[in-house]
Amino acid sequence: MDPQGGHYLNKAAVLSGLGAARMCQLLLGCTTMALVAHSAGFSATYGTFCMFVWCFCFAVTLLVFTLDVTRLHGCMPISWDNFTVAFAMLATLMYVTASIVYPVYFLRSECPSEGCEVRNYRIAVTVCSSVCCFAYGAEVFITRAKPGHVVGYMATVSGLLKVVQAFIACIIFGALANDSEYNRHIPTQYCVVVYSLCFAVTVVVVALTVSGRTSSLRFPFDRFVVVYTFLAVLLYLSAAVIWPVFSFDKKYGTPGRPGDCPRGKCPWDSKLVIAVFTCANLVLYFTDLVYSQRIRFVSHSAA
Repeated sequence: MDPQGGHYLNKAAVLSGLGAARMCQLLLGCTTMALVAHSAGFSATYGTFCMFVWCFCFAVTLLVFTLDVTRLHGCMPISWDNFTVAFAMLATLMYVTASIVYPVYFLRSECPSEGCEVRNYRIAVTVCSSVCCFAYGAEVFITRAKPGHVVGYMATVSGLLKVVQAFIACIIFGALANDSEYNRHIPTQYCVVVYSLCFAVTVVVVALTVSGRTSSLRFPFDRFVVVYTFLAVLLYLSAAVIWPVFSFDKKYGTPGRPGDCPRGKCPWDSKLVIAVFTCANLVLYFTDLVYSQRIRFVSHSAA
């Protein structure tokens, strides 16, 4: 046996805080999927979404952990640090969503028709999924940008906010597809264009950063990101004004929730979700812009 063979394995990928966080992610993710498959169960669109989140995050985490331990990530044509922190942020958001959706639709105080054992399994699923949120959040905390350290763009506050902005846009798209009646007015259709445009550019920014192609661009990437973020703030500001007016004003929509609106299939609920998350994304883009300007100011001052 080659005595140097051990150097091909990265001990720090296991014997470190980051390694511990990833092993906890794998353990809790595997436990969650096993509990659901064994007895807790899932059904309908919401249950399928939750199961997809747990399976997808487990698979990618296993791949990341394996490549990190074996040092094979150096063979991949991507920016590894940017990819791992971006995925950790995305997984945190996906797990938080699943940890909310699953108990809302599958957990009741009284025992279901299948028996109290099923309810107990569903409680265990909710607990494991919720704890796993903190495991992924711990990875984000460990790999985030720190003063005096050179890190990738995705590890900065601006980079992490890009992931959150894209995720919230996906929630908005889901609400738009759920009987939101956005095609009734041209201004609400304009809002859909705003959501789509900002989402597309944000995904492109993340993809270029993760792929490590920003240095090959013919324009300054950091300046492009700041200009785009400024335009996104203006676009979302307009959508944050237009959408509520044409959804809840009595001249165009319904100010209050109709009493005969079915749960899960009510256009008013979808409109409210879109209005709330539009404002949330506006705050995120504004925070992103302020942080980006602060970083540029510091760098110019240091020069």
